[in-house]
Amino acid sequence: MSRRFIAAMGGLSALLLAVPIAGRAGEPLRVCLDEELPPLSVHHRGQPDSGFDVALAQAIADALGRPLQIQWFESKLDEDSSPALEANALLSDGRCALLGSYALTRDSLAAPAMKTTKLPDFDGASSADRRRRVTLGVLTPSQPYIYSPLTIALGAKARDRHIAGLGDLAGLRIAIESGTLGDAILMNFDRGRLIDDITHLVPGRSDLLAALDRGDFDVTLLDLRRLDAHRAAHPDTAVAASGYYYPVGANRGYVALAGDPVLLGAVDQALADLTAKGTLEALARHAGLTYLPPREPTVLDDPLPLILPK
Repeated sequence: MSRRFIAAMGGLSALLLAVPIAGRAGEPLRVCLDEELPPLSVHHRGQPDSGFDVALAQAIADALGRPLQIQWFESKLDEDSSPALEANALLSDGRCALLGSYALTRDSLAAPAMKTTKLPDFDGASSADRRRRVTLGVLTPSQPYIYSPLTIALGAKARDRHIAGLGDLAGLRIAIESGTLGDAILMNFDRGRLIDDITHLVPGRSDLLAALDRGDFDVTLLDLRRLDAHRAAHPDTAVAASGYYYPVGANRGYVALAGDPVLLGAVDQALADLTAKGTLEALARHAGLTYLPPREPTVLDDPLPLILPK
């Protein structure tokens, strides 16, 4: 087979891949974003939409030559909610073609065990939407665009404490939200070495960072995004970043239904271009988000074997 033929076929393949995207010019790029996930995405009535993912979605839409349309949704913080099922339902119902800031883990990308589920609350939902069930598809991720780790946040009495690892938390007053990954990490560290220092708070009922700000506790372990959001909302906060990141974290990216590889290919190319130009880091900085580039593994396996004592 000649090189000329191979090159011609490669050019034809690129053209064929470009046709569907070009054919959608003028059609809105619909992206689902969580309405209360600062500083990634925020949607409050009467106020401009804001956040890193809002700006990134606009940049992606611009790169694809399409207008942007955001479908806002509300993710419930309770034991019965499943971010994976919520994302799948929104995409399978055609509410959006992409869902942003999706945590890329093996479990979150696995084929759903159930065939149908209810939709989460979304902007514009009717009473019928809240009752009906949606047939689920299979999710496929884009390339990741940001790394999301757990970090140690320090209260006023510990803000000068050097933290190089979890062992440095011994003797400090530790607050953690019950049932979270951070809870499992701290409770199992060094075969329970920190247990006597830990106080559990109920997620959604107690304000973890406000308690740290008041001086009720010295330290906590939480998503870096939440620390960024707290510091942006409270510029005079006593809570400080330790600079320590727990070594097990997840990348975030877009997720779409498996049947749309052309769109994901175009999105991956746009993300690569924006990364090369330094745009992602600039958008994060403007949103008050600490930008950490994606890292291996691209998709996180079950973290529990790395946390639980052997």
